Amino acid sequence: MAIFAAVPVDNSGIAGKDPAARFAERVIAARWLVILATLIAIAGASVGISRLEFSANYRIFFDDNNPQLLKLEALERTYGKNENIAFLIVPDDGNATSQSALAAAVWLTEVAWRTPFSRRVDSLANFQHTTAEGDDLYVRNLVDPQELGRAEIRSQIAAIALSDPRTAGSMLGVNGDVSVVSVTVELPEDDLLNAVAEVAEFARTTATAAEERFPGIDLRVVGTVMVNQTFVEASIDSQKIFLPASLVLMALILGLLTRGWAGVAATGMVIVFSILASVGLAGWVGLPFSPPLSPAPTIVLMIVVANCVHVLVGLQHCLQSGCPKQDAIVESISLNLHPIFLASLTTALGFLSMNFSEVPPYRHLGILVTFGIVASFILSVTFLPSVLSLLPLRASTGRRTGGVTMNLLADFVLRNKTAVFWGWLMFILAMILAVPRNELNDVLVHFFDDSVEFRQDTDFMDERLSGNTVLEYSLLATEEGGVIDPAFLAEVSNFANWYRAQPPVRHVSVITDTFRQLNKSLHGDDPAAYLLPDSQELAAQYLLLYELSLPQGLDLNHQIDNSRSATRVTVSAETLGSKELLELNAQAEAWLTENAPHVAEVNSTGPAALFAYIGQRNIRAMIIGTMVVLLAISIILLLAMRSLRLGLISIVPNLIPAVLGFGIWGLAVGQVGLSLSVVVAMTVGIVVDDTVHFLSKYRRARNEYGRNPEDAVRYAIETAGRAMFTTTIVLVVGFLIFAFSPFIPTAQVGILTAIIIAIALLADLSLLPVLLTALDRSSRD
Repeated sequence: MAIFAAVPVDNSGIAGKDPAARFAERVIAARWLVILATLIAIAGASVGISRLEFSANYRIFFDDNNPQLLKLEALERTYGKNENIAFLIVPDDGNATSQSALAAAVWLTEVAWRTPFSRRVDSLANFQHTTAEGDDLYVRNLVDPQELGRAEIRSQIAAIALSDPRTAGSMLGVNGDVSVVSVTVELPEDDLLNAVAEVAEFARTTATAAEERFPGIDLRVVGTVMVNQTFVEASIDSQKIFLPASLVLMALILGLLTRGWAGVAATGMVIVFSILASVGLAGWVGLPFSPPLSPAPTIVLMIVVANCVHVLVGLQHCLQSGCPKQDAIVESISLNLHPIFLASLTTALGFLSMNFSEVPPYRHLGILVTFGIVASFILSVTFLPSVLSLLPLRASTGRRTGGVTMNLLADFVLRNKTAVFWGWLMFILAMILAVPRNELNDVLVHFFDDSVEFRQDTDFMDERLSGNTVLEYSLLATEEGGVIDPAFLAEVSNFANWYRAQPPVRHVSVITDTFRQLNKSLHGDDPAAYLLPDSQELAAQYLLLYELSLPQGLDLNHQIDNSRSATRVTVSAETLGSKELLELNAQAEAWLTENAPHVAEVNSTGPAALFAYIGQRNIRAMIIGTMVVLLAISIILLLAMRSLRLGLISIVPNLIPAVLGFGIWGLAVGQVGLSLSVVVAMTVGIVVDDTVHFLSKYRRARNEYGRNPEDAVRYAIETAGRAMFTTTIVLVVGFLIFAFSPFIPTAQVGILTAIIIAIALLADLSLLPVLLTALDRSSRD
């Protein structure tokens, strides 16, 4: 947010009593009433903080009517919910079927049933292995705790687990070096935050107890419940960084600027009140607080600082010019009321345009920050001058080098106009060519950086086990009960085999593997009989016999629906980017269309698919939102400048920073996700303020002082440059603080926004002067 430095004032007194001056005088006259009203209003708004609810679910990124989310919910209604905790058992000796590793699996399997809200536990220890003795079918746990001391039994367990497609790469790593105990939980809809925390705490406590009980065994905890809990913890950790660092930054900058404590203290109060108002109002309107909203208080803080610096710069200038304190406050508010309003309006429009987003948390972020912008504007022109009028103020002393620096900058730009223009043109063209290097990519587990334990554990699972990308398919047969139709089973089996042949795929869970094993067991465990049943009647008998033999909690309802009309296929793959995942899913659906005539309907879904699709939807939505806000701000600029020519020129330095920012991002990173799709709309309202600031000074020099374009540019740089530089430093450093967030989308937003704001300052102080001197000519010039 830019600053309009106060123009030199006449020492003889205050400027004419324009409406802004009269407003300022009334504020100062009623300062105690203003302060009291502010305290009451902030107290009322702050009550809303108690109504604020924290959301601990990755599904907050999707609207209730999101088509991919509806598919996932349909799958869960059919086969049960997928929320889970997974314990990775990692023995130091690299043998997950050693006596101690299997003993740990047995113990964990038993304890895991006590996990809050658990409904199913799957592991090597309780994997239901079928064998035949004569005409009898036996279904037993693969691991018998009483036999773990026998090496031949352990070898047999390893051989079975590594040869059975149901366990190899899923319950046991294909290298035999890691095994899994997976706990499926049914979390309550109400009080989800506490439920997630309770399950996560139980899992971590259990893992610690297992490591103490079984030396030489490392336990890692992953799963969707841990994703949700890590969202919460990442938000809390972010706040431990953002607010303290931002407050230190604010105090340092204001202390250097004002050379006194009064401005720092008054601004600190405005910051606290603005943040309380924004968060409190968010609670009143029912906005849920989620990880993407964690930067909001810090963003509000930066906007407050920019507004207050705006007032304090004007105040200091008036004090240095010999004005009494009260007159200086009135003069500063008189000069800055309109630009602060204009800056707040354009910034608010930028954040409000985030309501075009398909992602609810980013809509909530836009609304919450807008509350802060409104509060900041009101407090900056009412509460701040009221408090300053009660505090001891003095003009800052010491040599000022800002004016000399700005003079040198103005001289350089005006002497090298041609070089500056062609330099910018080449830079712009190069960055436009780099923009397409950005690829859309959203990977849920990669929302956290490498310092987060959960990210480390999921990366380990991706390297050593089934991978982090899960695609779910519900395949509906052409008739009720058609799951046991041999033709349908054959097509499902072929589909699973097609997926297993794809390079990124690590494991496919499919019911046909169970039918094959049953057929083999009922044929005397003859390997040649590892085939699908050849009749519907035989398949029905196998299914009935097997289900009657299964212990409670380990039924097949997670793979076959109750009407026996649909079956579930779960595909686990290495971590895939959005583009690769969408291409793989498209190929799978095309394969089913061409090769599975007995499959009547396909529902493809899964958390990974949700994030892959939402990125595309959000980009399209935010393009519309960005165009709308650009049009609105352009109209505002045309009206504010009262000049069509200046309004059109102003569009250039407001639009190119985002293009250049994404060009640099394409060269440095090359991937954009949900968070970066809202950056253009968010920053356009911020960067436009510097342009308005510069043009207002330029326009004053042209219209009031009758200067030619070169001299008007020099005047604008000399009077506005220092303030523009100061507020840009505040914003750039403030947003760069986000780079230390463990939540990568927030870190990326901070870095890219800082880049765009820095480029905007450079454009306003170099490219804009060149355009003005070339295009804003009249007959008198």
